[in-house]
Amino acid sequence: MTVRPARLRWRVPVLAAGGFALLTGLYAALLLLDLPLPAPPTSLEQVHGPLMVLGFVGTLVALERAVALGTRRALLAPACAGAGAVTLVLTGPTLAGQVLLMLAAVLLLLIYRRLWQRQPGPSLLAQGLGAFAWYAATLLWLAGSAVPEFVPWLATFVVATIAGERLELAHLALPRHGVPWFLAALGALTAGVTASSLWPAVGAHLFGIGLLATVGWLTAYDVARRTVRAVGLPRYVAVGLLSGYAWLALAGLLWAGAGPATGGPRYDAILHAVFLGFTMSMIFVHAPVILPAVLRRPLPYRPWLYAPLTLLHGSLLARVVVGDALGVRPVWRVAGVLNVLAVLAFLACAVIAMRSAGRATARSVAPTAPALAVR
Repeated sequence: MTVRPARLRWRVPVLAAGGFALLTGLYAALLLLDLPLPAPPTSLEQVHGPLMVLGFVGTLVALERAVALGTRRALLAPACAGAGAVTLVLTGPTLAGQVLLMLAAVLLLLIYRRLWQRQPGPSLLAQGLGAFAWYAATLLWLAGSAVPEFVPWLATFVVATIAGERLELAHLALPRHGVPWFLAALGALTAGVTASSLWPAVGAHLFGIGLLATVGWLTAYDVARRTVRAVGLPRYVAVGLLSGYAWLALAGLLWAGAGPATGGPRYDAILHAVFLGFTMSMIFVHAPVILPAVLRRPLPYRPWLYAPLTLLHGSLLARVVVGDALGVRPVWRVAGVLNVLAVLAFLACAVIAMRSAGRATARSVAPTAPALAVR
C-alpha cells in the first residue's frame, strides 16, 4: 500500500505533537523528583499524568486508528489530542486543553464506530471501551476532580485498548471459550472502574479485581506465551508483553488489596506500575510494528533494543521495591531518573534503527534508479 505524500505530511506534525507531549511529560517527571531544574512558566507537574497518558499515548492510539480507517478526517482525533497536550504545556490545566482532549476522545469514538460498521467484534468493543474511558476521565477533570481521582479511568483507557489489540492478534488461535472469558474480564473491568467513581472506598477494590481478571486473560491466552521461546522480534515483543503483564498484576493487587490510593508511596507504585511498567513496555515492543504503519519508514528489530527495555524494568523495580516499599528516598529519586533515561534511550535507539534502515534501503534502490527512470 502506498501513502500519498500529502496524507503523510498530515501525520508527521500530529506525531510530533505527541512526541512533544512525551518530552515535556518526562521533564515534568524530573521536576516531581525534586531535581534542581529550571521551572517552566506553567506548572507542568500538575499536568504530568494527562500529558503522558492522553497527550502522548492518546495521540499514538488515535493516530494508529485513524491510519487504520484510512480517511483524512480521522486525523482530527489525534490532532486534537496533540493540540490539547501542547495547550496544557503552554497554559497549564486550563479549560482549553481539557476540552481539546475531551474532543479527541469523542472523535476517537466516532472512528471506532466507523470501524465497527466495517467489522464488529469483541476486540473493537474493548478498544471502544478504552476510548470511552478516556472521555470519562476528561469529563471528570472538567467537573473538578483531581487527577488521582480519575486515574482508574486513565488506566482503563490503556488497558482496554491494549487488551483489545492483543485479542485481535490472538483470535485465530483462541479456544472456543477464549472470547467469553475475555468479555467476562472486560465486564469486570468496566464494573470496577465505574464503581471507583461512584463508591471510591469500595470501588477501588473492585477495580483491582477487574484489572486482575484482565491480566489473567492476557496471561492465559496471549500468543506471547508461545512466542517468548522464539528468536528475534517475536521474542523481544513477548518479553516486553509478559513483563508488562506482571506490572499490571502488581497494580491490580495493590488496588484490590488496599483500596483507593491518591498519594504517597503506594500511589506512586500503582501509577508507575500501570503507566511505565505496563504501558511504556507495550509501546517499546509494538513500536517496530506501529511506527512503520504510520510513517511508512521501517523500524527493524535490533538486539540492542533490549537495553532500554531492561533499564526500564530494572529501574522501576528499584523504584517500587526500595524507593516506595522501603522508603529509601535517594534510591527512589535515582530510579526515577533512570526511568526517564530508559524512555529517552529507547527513542534514540528507534531513531538510529530507522535512519540506518533508511540508508540501507536507499543504497539498495540507488542502482536501479536509471532503469526506473527510463521505464
